[in-house]
Amino acid sequence: MKTLLLVRHAKSSWDFNVDDFDRPLNHRGKNDAPEMAKRLIKRDLKIDQFVSSPANRAISTATYFAEAYDKKAKHVLTFRDLYEPSLESFYEVVEKLDDDVKTVAIFSHNPGITAFANKLTSVTLDDMPTCAVFALKADIKKWKDFTTGEREFLFFDYPKAE
Repeated sequence: MKTLLLVRHAKSSWDFNVDDFDRPLNHRGKNDAPEMAKRLIKRDLKIDQFVSSPANRAISTATYFAEAYDKKAKHVLTFRDLYEPSLESFYEVVEKLDDDVKTVAIFSHNPGITAFANKLTSVTLDDMPTCAVFALKADIKKWKDFTTGEREFLFFDYPKAE
């Protein structure tokens, strides 16, 4: 059994003097990311691997989560394909994961992350808000079998849900 957590990056700045790729988290994003990580810890979810888009706002969100799990930022893997991702990009990243990884958190962007979440189970989302977490289990032993494996929705959470 494997667990996949899809996390949309936390709220970012709309400073138009900065390239989209380099946009930083804003004040709300810097508060929401550690709070959402704490919620996962309260659910007793152990995350073995953090995977992120290399865009500043996504890698910053992933770093907050990793630190909440006592991991260093250097433990966050980045995949360029998770920035402006296609559905295929998500599947390819998941299928490349090491089979020793039982639970992975993937940090990416809309609209791709919402579209991917909507393909995985019978649960449909209109939109994943910033710093939302969509969680599912896959009845597989190897990540390369994720695309065809049976998947089960676990939960959906986001900062304003409480």
